[in-house]
Amino acid sequence: MPETIKWGIIGCGDVTEVKSGPAFSKVPNSELVAVMRRDGAKAADYAQRHGVPKWYDQADDLLNDPEVNAIYVATPPDSHEEYTLKALRLGKPVYVEKPMARNAAECEEMVRVSKETGTPLFVAYYRRALPYFLKVKELVEQGVIGDIRMVHVTVYKSPSGEETKPNAQPSWRVQPMVSGGGHFHDLASHQFDFLEFLLGPIRKAEGVARNQAGLYPADDAVVAAFAFESGVVGSGSWCFTAPKNQQKEETYLLGSKGKITFSFFEMGKITVETESGTEVLTIPAPNHIQQPMIETVVAAIRGEGTCASTGETGARSSMLLEIITQG
Repeated sequence: MPETIKWGIIGCGDVTEVKSGPAFSKVPNSELVAVMRRDGAKAADYAQRHGVPKWYDQADDLLNDPEVNAIYVATPPDSHEEYTLKALRLGKPVYVEKPMARNAAECEEMVRVSKETGTPLFVAYYRRALPYFLKVKELVEQGVIGDIRMVHVTVYKSPSGEETKPNAQPSWRVQPMVSGGGHFHDLASHQFDFLEFLLGPIRKAEGVARNQAGLYPADDAVVAAFAFESGVVGSGSWCFTAPKNQQKEETYLLGSKGKITFSFFEMGKITVETESGTEVLTIPAPNHIQQPMIETVVAAIRGEGTCASTGETGARSSMLLEIITQG
């Protein structure tokens, strides 16, 4: 592998502005050299603002750029499989946004081609590398709250203005043909991925998904029950049409000696309750939230380390979402 990993981004939209894009040139032995967006003017603007040497308005042009030796796919999920397969077959490692694809079958094909070509595939489940979530994992592994008995996830969010205003035009995230589902697929994908990282594989899952408010085609209410191979049991409830005064997002782990409460999306604080009292830990997020994960991806590509979020682990999250929403 070349000394410097030279990245090309397919789909330089909002998620790449701060969360990920700048990090590719801040990580040692890594550089962002090209970006692509179908709207050429927006691609050129992104390149100018971020100091990126080249921009394209056709994905194939970026994929075939001989200087680009790794690809970050940051488009909506309906094109993840297409661009990932093309890159892998060109021998270019891929870091793909989450959810990994629209469904489990697309994920399986991505993993298959990665194995067939011997080209690495990574998924942007960056919580596996963030200090905040690694602290939760450390607390569990140190036995601070004893043996883990159960986990519960709560997400109650109000609909956005773009979903409720007259002549509303909800985003692609709630169009199943594009995203694979709705807000549940977008947010719970992170949650199930991290829970398996934390507690091991989920052996059984079931759920019920409904569209109650009719604001868009995707489900807006989901409940789930799941069981880990370790014996830990879990449950969750997600509602994306809750009133503003009932918005809530938290996850707790109940152990034999206490409880850990944390947030997947607000982050910041971790509350640890044991018989000896309550401790609140504050762990801020990095400026570019994907940078710790990108560091591990670069290290893995260079053969100098490992990355905890691979095609195999990313595919499991998509499989679980599919099983839960079939109910």
